[in-house]
Amino acid sequence: MIQLLQLGRVSYADGLAIQQQVIEARKQQRIGDTLLLLEHPPVITLGRNAHRSNIVASDEFLAARGVELHEINRGGDVTYHGPGQLIGYPIFDLRGEWPGKKGPHLGAVDYVRMLEAALIRACSDFGVLTERVCGRTGVWTQAGGSIAEKKIAAIGVHVSQGVTSHGFALNVTADLREFDWIIPCGITDRQVTSLELEADAGREPAPTLENAAHAVARHMGRVFGRQVLQVESLEQLPGL
Repeated sequence: MIQLLQLGRVSYADGLAIQQQVIEARKQQRIGDTLLLLEHPPVITLGRNAHRSNIVASDEFLAARGVELHEINRGGDVTYHGPGQLIGYPIFDLRGEWPGKKGPHLGAVDYVRMLEAALIRACSDFGVLTERVCGRTGVWTQAGGSIAEKKIAAIGVHVSQGVTSHGFALNVTADLREFDWIIPCGITDRQVTSLELEADAGREPAPTLENAAHAVARHMGRVFGRQVLQVESLEQLPGL
């Protein structure tokens, strides 16, 4: 079973604190595998492989807009998070029984591919066809003719003692102009996009954060072969 907790909009610092609390409980086997879904105010994060030069906006510009910067231990480069973006933090023990596991634990690369698969399926619920791009982690709209693929979801994870943290960011209704503050993931030759921009107008379900969260949770359960059970608050996580 995967326990699902939807936190709403929380600061990045509070999100990290909650994530750390859940990670420690998972490592101690006090709780089961847990998926946190949430939204952050504007923030720029720098992963282990980040280059400060990929932040284009000045410190003064970002400070005037209340945009925080955080250096974190996930993989990847520079990423922006903000309103209208669905953030997912799966806290999973990769040593559990997972589809496709070939050894004592699910490999990190296989885990990332499964995250991509769940997001690709979720995007398809809104009529948005997406795919993987070789050598570029994340989820991309499908290229066609002279139209290049665009990044719709970023992925950056960390694994410690077999337990995952950090995760994915799916652009749902995000203001894409805010991505101009950075060079997303250090990639200069591709643009970012969102479900709202790519989905056909008037299509149901509408590409809202709530609908996207339902779709992502449902497909995470299918891809990872687990039932997803929502809990109403952090205090209601059994064993926390």
